[in-house]
Order: sequence, then C-alpha cells, then structure tokens
Amino acid sequence: MKYLFNVFSRCYSYKPLQTFHFHANLPRNMIENSMFEEEPDVVDLAKDSTTFPALDPDEVTYEPRSSRLLVRGLGENDMDDDEEDCESSARLLGMSFMNRSSAHRSNSSPYTRQAPPRSCSRPSSRTIVVCVLFLVIVASMTMVLYFLPACTFTKAGCPKPNKTNPIEPVYPISTNGELFPWAQLRLPQSIKPLSYDLTLNPDLDKMTFTGRTVINMSILHSTNRIVFHGANLSITKATFMASDVTVLEYKPRQQLAVNFSEELKAGQYCVLTMEYSANFSNTYDGFYNSSYIDKDGNKRVLAATQFEPLSARKAFPCFDEPAFKATFLIKISRKKTYMTLSNMPKAKSTNLSNGLVQDEFEKTSVNMSTYLVAFIVANFTSITKNVSGTQVSVYSVPEKIGHTEYALTITSKLLEFYNNFFDINYPLKKLDLVAIPDFLAGAMENWGLITFRETTLLVGNESSLLEKQVVASVIAHELAHQWFGNLVTMRWWNDLWLNEGFATYMEYMSLQEVSPDLETVLRFRALDKDALSSSHAVSTDVNTTEQVEEMFDSVSYEKGASILLMLNASFPGDQQFRKGIIEYLKQFSGLNTDTDDLWNSLTQPTHHMNVSQMMTSWTSQKGFPLVTVNLMGNQVTLTQEHFLLTSDNTTHTSSLWNIPVTYVNDSCSLAPECRQVFTLKNKSDTFKLSKNVTWLKLNYKSTGFYIVDYGKDGWSALTEALSKNVSVLTHEDRASLIHNIFALSRLGRVTFRQVLNLQKYFSLETETSPVMEALLQLNNIYRQLEKRQESNLASRMKNFIRGTFRDLIANQTWDKEENVSKQELRSALLEMACSLNDENCTHQATSLFKKYKDSNGTIRIPGDLQQTVFTVAGQSDETWDTLFNMYVHATYDSEKRKMLKGLASTQNPQRLVQILSSGLRGSLIQTQELPLIISTMCQSFAGCLFAWDFIQENWDRLIEKFPIGSFAIQTIIKSVTSQSSTQAQLNKVQAFFSGLKERGSQMRSVQEALETIKLNRDWMDRNLPTLRRWL
Repeated sequence: MKYLFNVFSRCYSYKPLQTFHFHANLPRNMIENSMFEEEPDVVDLAKDSTTFPALDPDEVTYEPRSSRLLVRGLGENDMDDDEEDCESSARLLGMSFMNRSSAHRSNSSPYTRQAPPRSCSRPSSRTIVVCVLFLVIVASMTMVLYFLPACTFTKAGCPKPNKTNPIEPVYPISTNGELFPWAQLRLPQSIKPLSYDLTLNPDLDKMTFTGRTVINMSILHSTNRIVFHGANLSITKATFMASDVTVLEYKPRQQLAVNFSEELKAGQYCVLTMEYSANFSNTYDGFYNSSYIDKDGNKRVLAATQFEPLSARKAFPCFDEPAFKATFLIKISRKKTYMTLSNMPKAKSTNLSNGLVQDEFEKTSVNMSTYLVAFIVANFTSITKNVSGTQVSVYSVPEKIGHTEYALTITSKLLEFYNNFFDINYPLKKLDLVAIPDFLAGAMENWGLITFRETTLLVGNESSLLEKQVVASVIAHELAHQWFGNLVTMRWWNDLWLNEGFATYMEYMSLQEVSPDLETVLRFRALDKDALSSSHAVSTDVNTTEQVEEMFDSVSYEKGASILLMLNASFPGDQQFRKGIIEYLKQFSGLNTDTDDLWNSLTQPTHHMNVSQMMTSWTSQKGFPLVTVNLMGNQVTLTQEHFLLTSDNTTHTSSLWNIPVTYVNDSCSLAPECRQVFTLKNKSDTFKLSKNVTWLKLNYKSTGFYIVDYGKDGWSALTEALSKNVSVLTHEDRASLIHNIFALSRLGRVTFRQVLNLQKYFSLETETSPVMEALLQLNNIYRQLEKRQESNLASRMKNFIRGTFRDLIANQTWDKEENVSKQELRSALLEMACSLNDENCTHQATSLFKKYKDSNGTIRIPGDLQQTVFTVAGQSDETWDTLFNMYVHATYDSEKRKMLKGLASTQNPQRLVQILSSGLRGSLIQTQELPLIISTMCQSFAGCLFAWDFIQENWDRLIEKFPIGSFAIQTIIKSVTSQSSTQAQLNKVQAFFSGLKERGSQMRSVQEALETIKLNRDWMDRNLPTLRRWL
C-alpha cells in the first residue's frame, strides 16, 4: 500500500516511518519500506541565483520532503517563519525566479521583458487615477444592474419572500420513473396500521417464497398517499379497497408508496392488499435460509427470520418502524416433513391441494412492532414445561436435543422471577426458545419465539458452570426484553438503550437472585469507548440506516446498564427503583416511549428526588466525568470535568454531570454501611468529613459511571494501603483503581511511574476482578509493543507479566474446578501464561490435549481450560490438523467455538489463509464466525497483518454478509486496529477507509479506530523511554 503525504501543508512535520521486516512468505502488506530519505529543512533560493538555469514554470519538478519546506528568497525580502506559504513547491520555485531583481537576470533569460519603443509620452499620475476611478464606477453599475432581479425596476416591485411556507421537498424518482411521494427516512404519521394478515409460501428447494399481505389501517390525518416499507420484494398485484393500484418503489430508502387522486380522509378505515415474490435472503437478516449436517451426513435445509432492526420489510410489505405497532395473523405453508413456528401458538393446520400443509397461528393477543415478528420452517424437536400457565419450549436440531435441558430449567426460573419482579405476568400463551444453526447475533427477543445461536442456548450436562453462566446470561437478557422492548418499546432507534440497557442490567440482577451459584458479576467496559470524541450520547440522533445499525454498541448496552446501576444505588432503600420500573411498565404497556417517560416514572415513587434532572445529563451528552479529589485534613474538594482522551480544549467547559459520588475511607471501607454519598452538581464543590482520614476511595464497588483522580498524594496513600493489606478495599474497588490509573495514564494526567508504583501490589492480588483487570491492561501494552516491532521491549514485557503473576499461576490446578470465580481466574491466568510461552503451561496443555485425542473425546477437558488447551494445540501443524478434524465433527457447541479460536491462533500463513477462506465461503466454518476468527487472529502480529490484508481484499463481500455499521463490522474494524500505534499503521487504515466512500467510510467505528490509533501512538511516544528504563 502506498503512503501519501501532503508535505506542503502548514504545521505538519513528518518523521521517517518505522521500518518493519517480515518473512518472505507473508502477504504483500506485511512488507514495509523505509519510505523517504531525509532532506534539508531549508531551501534558500536567494543564494547564488545566477547559478539557476532559466526554467519554464511547467517544467519545474519537485520531490516530497520528510520535513516541512521553508522557502526563502521570494523577491528582496525573506519570509518570516509565520509567513510560510502553503502553495506547492513548483509554484514557489516559479515565484522565486520571477521576483528576482533585474540585476540578477541574464539578458538571455526568457523572463527578461524587452522595453517597447516609445511613441508617446508617459501619462501623468492624475490622469491614471481618474481613468481607474471611472472604470471602477462603470464596472460597479454594470454588476448591480446584472445581478438585481428585473422586478426591482417595475412599478409593483419584487414580492416579499414568504417566510411562513416551508421549502418544497425535492421528491426522488421511483423505479418506474414516476416521482416518489416522500423524501424522508422516517415514514409520515398520517397512517396507522392496525393489523396484518400474512400468508407465506416458502420453497426450500428453489430458495424462494411468495406472500400475500393484507394491511388494515386507520387514516389519522387526511392524505393522498400511503408510504410504507419493502425491500427486494417483487410486487405482482396490489389492491386498495378492492381496486387495483400501482405500488411505487424507492430502493435507496427501501420505501414503497401508493398515490391517490382523491384525498383519504382522517377517520377512514382502509385495506391494502399486496401479493409478491422474493428470494430468501443470502445474509443473516430478513427471511433467510440456513442448513446443517445431520447425524447421517445429509444436508438439512431450514428457513428462519431476523428482523431487528430494519429487515421485516425484506419478508413482507409493512410499516417497519418501532412506533407502528399492530396485531399479526400469520399463515405458512410447508412440506409435511417440516414444522413451523411463529410468535403465537398454532391454531390449525390445513392440507392443501398441492400436497403441502398450511399452518395458521393465532392472531397476536398484543400489539407489537414489526421487528419482533418471527417465523421458522424447519424439522426441529423440543422439550417442554408449563411455567405459571405459559408453555415453555426449547427447540434444536434433533441431534442436539440432549443439550436443551439446562436452558429449559433456567428459563423456567427466570420467567417466574420476572413475573414477580415486574408485577406483570408474561402476556402470551407460549414461550419458545430456538437454537438456529446459522445465526449472526447472540440471540433475538422476538415475542414468544426467541431465537439463539446454538452456542448461546445449548449446553451439555457435563459443561462447566462458566459455560452455563454464558447461556444463562443470554437467556436472562432476552427474557427481560419481553417486558423492556416488547411490552414497552422505544419510539425510535435513538432510544435503543431503553431496550438494551435495561435488558443488560436485568440479566445480571436477575441471575444474582435466581442462580447465585453462577456468581454473575456486573463488569461493564463502556468507559473505554465513551472516552473517545467519536462516541455518542446514550440517546442521540439517528438519521440513516447505517446509524440505526451503529446504535447496537457498548454505549446502548453497557453504558445504559451502568447508569441504571448507578441510579439504583442512589435510591434510598431497596424497592424505590423497582417501584418506578413497575410504574413505567404499567403506564406504558403496549405503547412506545422515550427517555423522558422513564425518568418521569422513576421520579414518582421517590418524591424527594428529581430523577429527570439528575439523569438527563447522563443520557443527553456523550462521555462521562473525571472527578478529581483534593483531601486536606477533613475537608474534601471535588472537581468534575469531561474525561475526553482526544480533546480540542473546547469541550471541557460545557459538560457537567449530576454525579452521585459514593466514597469510603480508611476507617471504614468494606461493608455497605461504610458507603457515604455526596451529590456533585457543579464544576467544583466542597464538603467536610466528621474526622481527619488518611485516604478516600471514591465510587464504592464501582457502581458509578465515572473515573477518579486522587492526585499524587492520594494515589500514594492508596498504593501504600494496598501494599500493607490487599483486603483493605473490596475486590471491585481494587479493580476500579487499576482501571482508573491506566486510563489516567492514557489521558496524560498521571505519569507511567505512578502506574508502576500501583502495580507493585499486583503480585499480592488473588481475586478474579482485579487480576483480570491488571492482565487486560498489561497485555494491551505488550500487544502494542509487539505490533510496533519493539521485539526486545515486548520480550521483557512478557517476562514482567509472567513474573508478576508467577506464584498465582503456579497455584492453578488442571483438574475440574467447581467454583465459577476460580474457573474464570484460572482460565484467564493459564490462557495468558501459555500465550506468553510459559514452559510449564504449554507442557500441561499439550499433555491434556493428547489425552483428550487418544480417548476419542471420552475424557473431557474441563470447560474453563478448553480454550487454553485448544490454543496451544493450534500452534503446531500436526496438532492443528487434528484440532481441525475435531472441530468439523464436534457436537458440543461451546467446545466447538473454542476449537475455532484455537485454530485461528496459529502463526502458519497457509493455515490462516485456509481458515479465512473457509469462513468467507461458509464451507466447514460458518460465515457468522468470521468476526471471531479475525478477532482471534489479531491477538498476534502476523495474524493481524493477514486479517488486515483479507479485509481489504474482501471488503465488498464482507458488507454483503454483514450490514454496514452492524456489530459484526464494528468488531472486525476494532479487532484489526485497536492495538496499532504507529504513524505508518494510521496512514494505512486512514487510506483504506477513506477510499470506501459510501461503502463504509463514514461509520462511527472507523472514526473510533483512527482516534484509538492516534491515542496509542501518542501514549507510546510519551512512555517508551520510561518503559525501556523500567523493563
């Protein structure tokens, strides 16, 4: 890839690029050159001018400089540094020659003008001035007459501009050449759909389907058009109130429309009927086909749906926005060897004359948004249980029905819990959970028919508690959506967090009550993303389809959950938050809401607390606060500012948050009753403690969404306290201290020397949360050093990490472990140790894999150790082949995914190409796994370069499979860029994405990637000398 530098721009100084050296068999973009040689900083064109030959300006050539170009000698005066021109060097050189005095010019120079013969005397100065003035006046009058409208000189004059009428919209052209009667992304509000009658006829042999949609609607405001959605549907017939009509289509916005010569009057009830045909979607959205291989080796085909956020329109014409709720009556035809599922229970089945069977489902008993509609045609089997009057079933392919028991058990417990907690019973007769072989998302909360990846629903009886925790968390999340999202739905995608933030919060809270043995811990990482200037507010404008897709990110999910956790911790008593939630659900049941509706509902049970005033600052502006502490005796001064890693020095002053600051001190720091609260509303405020204390720890148990800087003395006091007694703070507080000091180092607020002072206590740490936080932060530095080709420093960093946790690693066993927290700790430690080539770790992992292979799978590897063992197996060509064969034939889905990560961790170029190609084709490795493969490959330097090359070569195919802005694309971009830290890497990423234009250049994830690389570069530039001395 070429590197294009604009060396003539003011204020840029380019340094020689980092030179990389790669093995010859690596891909083309793995070989870098040293680029440009250094050239003089100053070119003085005034010196010895007679030595320059006469040049035609068009013949002047120039070469790019690796430093700024200062040109002097323009005429008789040199330019000051502040007056440097931004023009090209060719033009500057031309100017320098033209402006020299005639004394320096040769008579033969083409730039020497010969004086013409004088035939008349020179005019006087007064004559020249008068002539110039006259010409200026004539020219000015001519321009005035030309530009003023003709009506200026009529008797009536020009009409005054109409300031009341809006500008007429420019309507686009539909596919048949007629004007399309709508020019906005969002649909007009003049029509309200009341009910849909859907008939679908899928053909799984031809991979096509036909359909008939009947929409009953109410006219809210008089109109002469109906605008709705449809994508990739071929409308064969359309009638309105039994009369044929023409359906117009505008493909860029996936909109359909019907025009009427006579106005539809408000209050009318109308019926629009359409017949159509379509192909199954070849991506993971809309009505798409999937397949799997059965136990006899036969390929089985099925069809399933995924409509969130904008894909119901790919299956049937509809008003495809969350606010257009309606009821649905669904009929699906099938072969007799198949079965069908939809949101509601089956009402009846009818034999058709063509040999097919038509299944008709009950009309939905609730109004719901189109993105929650779902249907499946397959040959699944199920297990069932009645829970409080609701028929709960878990479906899978027949070969995996033995892996459904745990899902049914935990679903039954969670359904009873939510019924009680929300004080509203689940409203449908049945609740199906279905494992789909090909499914991009983790799961989808379709009302009454929740769909899952096989890996997030199916788990064997022998699986570890850590594996069961993953399944339980996903189920808890999707069940919470049956209330938050389905019963009460956000009005538009700008408030997606009302769905996803709540479901994320409830998944943790519910499992702590329902299954405490899983030891589910709230551990959100949205702070890292939200510290970027490219982040967005929790509730933010959404004006394009790509922006809709991009809302499915950690801000909507994890920040949304984090501010709810903070709010709940701020309420007096345990039940105030729950009372507000119940009020919200009951008041808006079946309706659509925005963020203000939630805050108003939560304010009512508290009376003394204005929740809206407090929480609006957390949802209406991006980012979060940095709280700085100054402790003087018993007086505490708190100051807040925007924690923004990339700042233009103008964004800090306007951002203020209403912060419920919690704190403990050295006299009482562990028990909940030690916690005290101070609300910081202003830029700065002061309060007094009851007595002098040695130190304060803010953000008790990390329930607040902010970062704390304790100042040099404060950090020293906390570091000293931990060195003396690790248990002086809760493990959540120790983890937050580690996170905060690394974040402050990234911001430049603390020196890396202060970070190193705190890390001295790491060797004393034994708890899961702080150890995992420390491993994450140190590993990030190691990976950046590795990708910068700082091989010596990376090697020393590797030794430091191993040395810091040597004793803790040595204490880990390789046998079955029952405690979830210990499983999580062991998994993280051993995976890290083996990745850093710890000899004992790799020996144990190799031995365990051999036993597993020799037993033909009868000896199981403990679930929390599988990733470590399979990753080590992936490093050898011989065991890689064995692992790949195991992957192809594996039945345990969680185990299969860990095998895939092990395969993707290889350093063998041929293997990397093989696995990427297979994933792209969808042969042996499902295409849905490509984001996981790329993320795993990017843990190593060589693997990441292969992944980057693959992405550039196959970008168009990737965005065919994964929508632009989708979470899959976000994951891919972040994986290949997040640990880059050189200018050369930044240039490559910037050049590639800027060339994509409408194919992805404007994605928020691209801006995040560029910003992250710059931040990594700046941090490394500041701290490399310290790292060299320290290591």
